Amino acid sequence: MSGHSKWATIKRAKAVTDAKRGAIFTRISNVITIAAKEKGGDPETNFTLRMAIDKAKAANMPKDNIEKAIKRGTGELKGEVIEELYYEGLGPANSQFIVKCLTDNKNRSASNVRHIFSKYGGAFGAVMWNFEQKGVIRISKEELGEHFNNESFELALIDAGADDIIKEEEGLTVYSDTGALQKIKELLESKSINAETAELEYVAKNDQEATGEDKEKIEKFIEELEDNEDVSSYYTNINI
Repeated sequence: MSGHSKWATIKRAKAVTDAKRGAIFTRISNVITIAAKEKGGDPETNFTLRMAIDKAKAANMPKDNIEKAIKRGTGELKGEVIEELYYEGLGPANSQFIVKCLTDNKNRSASNVRHIFSKYGGAFGAVMWNFEQKGVIRISKEELGEHFNNESFELALIDAGADDIIKEEEGLTVYSDTGALQKIKELLESKSINAETAELEYVAKNDQEATGEDKEKIEKFIEELEDNEDVSSYYTNINI
């Protein structure tokens, strides 16, 4: 199994300027709000919320912001209603994309995302058939330390439910069924290993490579998606 590597996205997020930090906090707040709305405001019983809070802490998001986002989700704090929306379509060079938005204005989100697609010669269209939802965990090489080339550690991941473990220059990417994500995350926590990301993602069944001018167009397309405040995440069949 292979899929688009988001290590570059992770690096960009870590190097984000103060001017963009507010936009990142808004995105994460919306993720927390949706998680609390769907399964309650207790991270001990709501694994999705716990993962969202972990992401907020990794981004150095203030505790007060996290608490407000949870209360907004549980209805204790009034605010705009946040909706989770998905758009699918073809990007540059017939690349396939699924774009996840968390927004308080679905008309604005649809218009903005459609504009980005059309700007790069793409359009909305059905591509979900080429994707399946998986648990995906990325762990940096630095965080893994001696575990990076440790066969017994990989066997422990498999015992916890990992279907595939991809060793990359930046670290490990672990794929699993959606139901095994929590168990794998808890295994890492028991070993005091912090994951860069631990989420449910849409992973392409069949991917494609991009080089040259096509690669440049796709990278610019991705940058525009990442710069849009309503876009929470994206999934693609492209390996860059």
